[in-house]
Amino acid sequence: MDLVRRALDSDIYWSFKRSPVVVTAAIVTILVFAGAIFAPWIAPQNPFDLRQLNLMDASLPPVWSAEGTSQYPLGTDTQGRDVLSTILFGSRISLLVGFLSVIFAMFLGVSLGLIAGYMGGTVDAVIMRIADVQLSFPAILIALLIDGVARVVIPRELHHEIAIYVLILAIGFSGWVQYARTVRGSCLVEKSKEYVQAARVIGRHPIAIMAQHVLPNVMGPVLVIATIHLALAIITEATLSFLGVGVPPTEPSLGTLIRIGNNYLFSGEWWITVFPGLALVIMVLAVNLLGDWLRDALNPKLR
Repeated sequence: MDLVRRALDSDIYWSFKRSPVVVTAAIVTILVFAGAIFAPWIAPQNPFDLRQLNLMDASLPPVWSAEGTSQYPLGTDTQGRDVLSTILFGSRISLLVGFLSVIFAMFLGVSLGLIAGYMGGTVDAVIMRIADVQLSFPAILIALLIDGVARVVIPRELHHEIAIYVLILAIGFSGWVQYARTVRGSCLVEKSKEYVQAARVIGRHPIAIMAQHVLPNVMGPVLVIATIHLALAIITEATLSFLGVGVPPTEPSLGTLIRIGNNYLFSGEWWITVFPGLALVIMVLAVNLLGDWLRDALNPKLR
């Protein structure tokens, strides 16, 4: 109870509740995550179960149209799949890939940043030059390169089975630089402080110093970057899936749904691509707003 009371009395909670935009973004984010997590139970239809599909219901418009039906509030696609259900199930894939790629990028970037900042010298120079080279290329290009190399190395019959894992690694490798640069800068400041010098004097191992003393003091900026990077990872996954190099068609994400619906956009069946696109925009916008608020709330200069 004391922990809850202190949280409610904190400056961060005060900053949160005084901003209606942030509160709305948090509510939307919770609803999006809940919809994705509980999709098998709340979705009107399992769009990937062929037994539940009816071709007679294909290409039905949304419920407010003359030919719409309440059974399919957002209409159906050309195979009779409920668009609302495809959005809920597609959000699961987008969020899963986004979360896991952010965790991988954060682990890799934080580890390399700590090593570069604490060790210094040649190790620092090599890691930072690699980071500088990667920054000269767009993140989507790095992800495409890694995904392409993986598709060449991995046998063709395994492409669909490990496509999601390859996508996670590709997005993660394209986003570790920001973590590494931020952690390195903070580590350079922290390692000159007295508590780190004292740990060195008593003979603590460098790994223990980095993990137990330096790392907790540099996690604030890392959490902010991770929140903002989640939205970027979701966009990157959607872009790759839209280009046809993301998740397999049997497990479509929002990007895949937009790509499929784009083929029918000019034939009048606009709802097949517009509603997944709106879902993607709302998801990314809500997460971005939370990331911007968290960055300002954790900045002592703005309190």
